[in-house]
Amino acid sequence: MAGQTEQVINGVLEDIEHGRLGPGDVLEEPALIERHGVSRTPVREAFIQLETLGLIRRLPRKGAVVFKPTLEEFLAILEVHARLEGLAAGLAARRMNPAQAAELEAVVAACEAHARDQGDGDPFGYYRLNLKFHETVALGSGNPYLVEMIKTHARKLLAYYRARYSYPGSIPASAREHRQIATLIFERRREEAETAMARHVQFDQVTVMDLLAALG
Repeated sequence: MAGQTEQVINGVLEDIEHGRLGPGDVLEEPALIERHGVSRTPVREAFIQLETLGLIRRLPRKGAVVFKPTLEEFLAILEVHARLEGLAAGLAARRMNPAQAAELEAVVAACEAHARDQGDGDPFGYYRLNLKFHETVALGSGNPYLVEMIKTHARKLLAYYRARYSYPGSIPASAREHRQIATLIFERRREEAETAMARHVQFDQVTVMDLLAALG
C-alpha cells in the first residue's frame, strides 16, 4: 500500500513540475485510480500527504485541488524560499565538489546558449534548464534536508516561475544571473553567492500580482 501511495504522490508531483497540473486544478480521484491502477485508499492517502506538504487543498464539494496562493501567501512563501535558495548557494560555495562544479558549469553554459540562440523563444525549455540549475546548486550544498525543503517550497510556485519566462527579456536576464551566481560559487565567495541567489529568485510585488492574474 505504501508503494502505491508513493506512486500516486510522485505522479502528482511530476504533473505539477511539468505543468500538466496548475494552481487551482482539480485532482480527479477516478482518473488517478485508473492511471495508476490502484484502489481509492492509496489515492486518498496520497492526498493527505500532499495536503500536509501544502501542495494541495481539499475543499468542501470540490475535492482536492492544487495549491493556489493568495497574494499574501505567495509573498510569504517567496520570502522563505529565497532564504532557503540563498542558504543553499552559500553552502555550495563552501562545499561543492569538482564533479558538481563541472555539472553546474554545463548547466549554466546551456542556459547561456539558450538565451543566445533562442532569446525569448521556448520558455518551457528554458524553465527546464532553470530547474536543473537550481537543483544542481541545492545538491552542492551537501545538505539533503535543505534540498527537500527547497523542493517543497519551489513546487508551490513552479507554475509562476514557468509563466515568468514568457515575459520579454526574462530568459536572457536569468541566464546572466545564473552565470553570476555560478562564478561566485566557483570562487568560494559564500556571502555574495547567498545574497545573489536570494535576489535571483525574488519577484517584486507588481510582478507577483501580474503572475497571479495571468494564471487566474
